[in-house]
Amino acid sequence: MAAGFTIVGWNPFKRAYDGVLLAGLGAFLVLHAGAGVMMAPAGQQASEVQLAIRATGAAAFSLLTIILCIGPLARLTPRVLPVLYNRRHLGVACFLTALVHGGLVVLWYHGFSKVNAFVSLLTSNPRFDSFGGFPFESLGLAALLILFVMAATSHDFWNGLLGPRLWKAVHMSVYAAYGLLVAHVMLGAAQGEAGLAPAALAGGSALLVSGLHIAAGQRERARDRAAVAEAEAGAWLDAGLAADIPDGRAVILVPPAGERIAVFREGAKVYAVANACRHQGGPLGEGRILDGCIVCPWHGFQYRPEDGCSPPPYAEKIPTYRTRITGGRVFVDPAPQPPGTPLAPSVLEAAG
Repeated sequence: MAAGFTIVGWNPFKRAYDGVLLAGLGAFLVLHAGAGVMMAPAGQQASEVQLAIRATGAAAFSLLTIILCIGPLARLTPRVLPVLYNRRHLGVACFLTALVHGGLVVLWYHGFSKVNAFVSLLTSNPRFDSFGGFPFESLGLAALLILFVMAATSHDFWNGLLGPRLWKAVHMSVYAAYGLLVAHVMLGAAQGEAGLAPAALAGGSALLVSGLHIAAGQRERARDRAAVAEAEAGAWLDAGLAADIPDGRAVILVPPAGERIAVFREGAKVYAVANACRHQGGPLGEGRILDGCIVCPWHGFQYRPEDGCSPPPYAEKIPTYRTRITGGRVFVDPAPQPPGTPLAPSVLEAAG
């Protein structure tokens, strides 16, 4: 997080993250191109440019598939949260790889046209009413434009300018881009010489992404229903035994109305704050308390648990909730206090 906007706040984890990302991307490109050379029938070897086009296209599609799998996997297991923390780095790498792919396609197949290369790309094949001859390049171009908008607005400056809701709505267009790319690959494979393997892989990837989202959604829905049913039984929400809340961690409650509540324990003290981070709506309850502040697991935004305020010089605030401990169990008032309202923590008597 930053009081002013900087390009990247580097730390050892980010460097390691990006090092693994670049090494993996480089290895994928080399292996894909090498496999293309070895598997090509005699006399039908593709040119170096064609191998690069195929490798960068496959890499961009694979990166986007991975990106869309990270979210639901993080809902299903907290082990994926470290990957989620810098997911935007994957997104920018995906766009740059797709941009190289698109640039090579335009130069190789349309760069020697008598008309402008982009005009040639959009007008050389008008068969929009044909399945086998559909101009699949137009779908890839549309997806690339969406990825460009997302990459260009990935910085926190745009989140602050547009506001979290509008920014989130813009970035949800990633699913439209993915649908366009799946169609791009399938229709392109139907016209190419590579057989049905690319189409099968694209379809399988789309099913994987859909399946993970459905599984994560069902799990969250089941949790919400159970929590709401329990909450409706009493005015205050029962968060369970205070001792069962891991020190420095939280449990998440779902009130009958309103947003989720994160209930943290720090030693003998128990706090409750809104679960949604002000940055991008990250789940604060999946983060932890470090150096006296709740740290969002997505991008590291911090909030003091006693008042929901970010430490100076930052200005973000989240709602807080009243708590009490009865018989060792934590109860939370589901009515939120205004963002930044200081509340005294409940204290475990046994910790005295």
